Formats: sequence, C-alpha cells, structure tokens
Amino acid sequence: MKRPQWITAAVAVGMVVCVYATTVNDIFGDNVKKITNELQPAASVITIDSILIHAKENLTSAQETRLSFLENSISRGDVLVQKIHVYHQLARFWNDSVRAFEPYGWYTAEAARLENSEKSLTFAAHLFLENLKGEENPALKQWKALQAKDLFERSLKLSQHNDSSEVGLGAAYLYGGIGTPMEGIQKIRKVADEHPDNVYAQMTLGHASAVSGQFEKGAERFENVLKLQPTNLEAVLSLADVYERSGDKIKAIQWYKESLALINVPALKAEVERRIIELEKK
Repeated sequence: MKRPQWITAAVAVGMVVCVYATTVNDIFGDNVKKITNELQPAASVITIDSILIHAKENLTSAQETRLSFLENSISRGDVLVQKIHVYHQLARFWNDSVRAFEPYGWYTAEAARLENSEKSLTFAAHLFLENLKGEENPALKQWKALQAKDLFERSLKLSQHNDSSEVGLGAAYLYGGIGTPMEGIQKIRKVADEHPDNVYAQMTLGHASAVSGQFEKGAERFENVLKLQPTNLEAVLSLADVYERSGDKIKAIQWYKESLALINVPALKAEVERRIIELEKK
C-alpha cells in the first residue's frame, strides 16, 4: 500500500469498532496461507470450523482448558438465554485472551442471531464489514463479507428503513467480492440519492470511486461530506489522497495541511507531515 493510502486507511481503521484488521497475519501466521491453499479456488467453501481448527493450534494449555469448558457449556445450555450468554463468553475469550478476530466475530454474530435485535445484529454486521476492508486473504474476505451480508439482511427484516444497514449491505457486496460491484453501488447510491446528508453513504461512494480510479467523483463525494461535517478527519485525508493520486499536488498538500489540526494521534500526524514535505520537494 502506498504511503498516502496508508494514511487514509489508518484513519478509517482508527474510527471503526474492530482493531484487528492489521493484525490478522500475526494471529494466524502461516495458517492463513494454509487455509487459502487448502480451499482455493473455491473460496466460498471456507467455514468457521476450519478457521477454529487453525486458531486453536496456537492456544496455551490454560487457554485450551478454558475454551473446552466454554464449548461444552453450549451443548448443556438448553435455554436460549444461556446459549446467548455462553456465546458472549466465547467472544470475549477470543477477543481478550487470544486477540483472534475471526472466532471473536463469529461468536458475537451467533449471539446476535439468537438475540435477533436490530442493535446486536447491526453491531456484529459492522464488526465484520470494517474488518474485511483490511483483509488481504481472498477466502477470509469473502467469508467475512457473507457474514456481514447475512447480519445486515436480518437487521433489515426488523427495520426495513435503516439507512446505515442498507449502506452496510451494499458495502459488503462492494468490498467483499460477493455478487457484483454494481449491486453494492446501487444499494448505497439509493440511500445517497434519497438522503444526500447521509455521511456514511457519501463516504462509502467516495471510497468506491477512488478505488475504481474515478478521482473527480470521489473528491466530489468527500467535499459533500465536508459541507456537512467540516471537521471530518477521514473525509479530509481521503480528499488529500484522491487529489494526490490524481496528480494535483497543490490541492493534496492543501488538504493534508488542513488535516493536521484535526489529528490527535502523534504517529499519524508525523506521517502526514512527512508526506507534505515529500510532496513539496517534488
């Protein structure tokens, strides 16, 4: 990933619920490649069972004992509330003790499916959506996209007019390699056209335009966001990024400088400052 794109990605990752997108290879190591080699080219065959098998290979004896107890508790829990409680415990185990996103996301999603509330379903859906954006493994990316799609669709059955879920569903198609990109774009654009002040829809379409090389359209979307939210850091950095990638060095420098007053993370601020210096030398 080129440096300006890294800057934009850093902001996006910092703003989402999940923090695992950049650590998946550290969690699974060679096992990620192993999963891909075993399942390619039929990426859709990947299952949570295969993921759990590889994730468990790195557990300590104490973690194995704790996990075994929790997994056995599922079969003993005949009451719905008990099962939901155990799924949440399993999610916390994989999150806090192992820092493995895939099992954490899966059990969070399973609990949400049992709870069947709009809040829990959309939380789990966005968890998968934001993580898959940083996923480089095609098989895992598609698996995560399918999880997000299912969760968003369940949420929309409970609330048909939830714009955030509509955009999220479109983004799952767009970023996850399921269906066609146009299917995703149409779902997002529908929300953006009906509600021009929907920042989430405008940002998603802006990123989609930038990824496809339509920098002018991307810039227009990000500028629309800044009219609504002048201090939206992600929009400012995204605008700087599209101008740089389109070859407009002056505007890129202008927007990178605009971002400095909004950045609270020292490492990111230093990276942006270095980028400005590099651009001014060209």
